[in-house]
Amino acid sequence: MKRIYMDNAATTRVTEPVFEAMKPYFCETYGNPSSVHAFGRDARRAVEEARRQVASALGCEAREVYFTGCGTESDNWAIKGCAYAAKNGRKTIVSTTIEHHAVLHTLEALEKEGYNVIYVPVDEEGIVKMDEMEKAITEDTLLVTVMAANNEIGTIQPITEIAALAHEKGALFHTDAVQAIGSMRFNVKEMGIDMLSLSGHKFHAPKGVGVLYIKNGLRIRPLIAGGAQERTQRAGTENLASIVALGKAITLANENIDAHNACLTEMRDALIEKILTRIPETRLNGHKDKRLPGNVNVSISYIEGEALLLSLDLKGIAASSGSACTSGSLDPSHVLLAIGLPHEIAHGSLRLSLSEENTMEEVDYVVDQLEDIVKRLRAMSPLYNG
Repeated sequence: MKRIYMDNAATTRVTEPVFEAMKPYFCETYGNPSSVHAFGRDARRAVEEARRQVASALGCEAREVYFTGCGTESDNWAIKGCAYAAKNGRKTIVSTTIEHHAVLHTLEALEKEGYNVIYVPVDEEGIVKMDEMEKAITEDTLLVTVMAANNEIGTIQPITEIAALAHEKGALFHTDAVQAIGSMRFNVKEMGIDMLSLSGHKFHAPKGVGVLYIKNGLRIRPLIAGGAQERTQRAGTENLASIVALGKAITLANENIDAHNACLTEMRDALIEKILTRIPETRLNGHKDKRLPGNVNVSISYIEGEALLLSLDLKGIAASSGSACTSGSLDPSHVLLAIGLPHEIAHGSLRLSLSEENTMEEVDYVVDQLEDIVKRLRAMSPLYNG
């Protein structure tokens, strides 16, 4: 049986060049980067080289790059650290209705502590309503946090424009770029980004390592107390091998971004066109053009998403119905509800996320199998009259 992986938005494979780069840091150069002896110094040099690689990819200085355990930690640190460090009396945070739960749950926790959070809506294609964003940002706003690209429907947000609105009112701007790194170019200085979160496993580095960029001069409160690692800002012994891998992976991603995007866009558009043409009563979720090159999110009427995913899995196809972080939930996607889909349609969503390792032959196979599965599942539905 064929095995086809189209769940790259959930996690990517560690590629051979990245794995080879990290291997020596398990059994050869294995010192603690905080140790003063030669073993530690060798490890420290590797960490600092990875820091420079990340800085080069983001258009910032190496001293503005802090290694974390994941994108979720980076989001938590940026938002809570900014809120707790604010000394200007501001108590309002502005975000959107389609953020990742790493952001939404952090904001909910702050609301319970007395902070005011404004959730700006998006349009039917998932793009933030800029007129409402402008109204929401006031002199009381301490932080605006908006994701660069949505993890479920792939819609890319106008974060440079939103950052400018935040700065006009003296607020800071944070972006969750976890899903965007490797598919979008970033220059945090030119884009006006004060803080940026990313996670290595979204662009072929291992799970368990992330980054928070913090603009030089910005003081936010540390999230984790303990040792003096990461210039006293993030305690905990560095995940040496994975940090090296992240540095290598982000360098490769940026070097190959144009070819990567061209390859993925071609497959994405073919996949969308074939699904919408061959399977009736389906709709594309997210913006047709302003979307990540590897993202396909469709809603298929009269189908339960769970049954669809299990059926695809039996055919060797890995896909998802939305964020991997909510895979155990029976509730419909908050993102699909936010763009106006009714519950019954949102329940039948399918996300196929591509990498450059997929092929057009796989696209055709997936559509063939999907068409057969939908026909079978709809035949069992009391609601379908097709």
